[in-house]
Amino acid sequence: MEELPGAFGTSASLTLRLGQIVFSSASLCFMCLDVGFYSYTSFSFLVTVMGLAIPWSITLFMVDAYSVFIQCLPIQKRLILIIVLGDMVMSYLSLAAACSAASVIDLLHEAGKSHCPAKLCGRYQLSAAMAFLSWFLSLASCLFNFWILPSL
Repeated sequence: MEELPGAFGTSASLTLRLGQIVFSSASLCFMCLDVGFYSYTSFSFLVTVMGLAIPWSITLFMVDAYSVFIQCLPIQKRLILIIVLGDMVMSYLSLAAACSAASVIDLLHEAGKSHCPAKLCGRYQLSAAMAFLSWFLSLASCLFNFWILPSL
């Protein structure tokens, strides 16, 4: 089996996981700086999804780190399939949460400053942007692992 950069057990995969952790955590922090986000369902959905993405990414970061630094974890088809399916689900959920939050932010911004002050809307926009970046890295990880799945 050839080693594809970004696939499970490579240093590029470790970097992808670290990016997912950073962007998911940033999205969660920017959204949770204000307690008023609970009044909008899409913001609560974004917080829930990012709350799921962080442990998923941390777990796979630790497994990747073990695989890269110790180099004794065998790559099995069943393990890669679980990672691909988990990444695919997290990718879909992250995209849905980021899109819904971005659309509500746009609606609040268009409604006027009474619904969303500039500082608060800016935080929500940063949170949605971080969620989009987290989605992009999750999708990349899913596609890299999906690419090596048939060769196992």
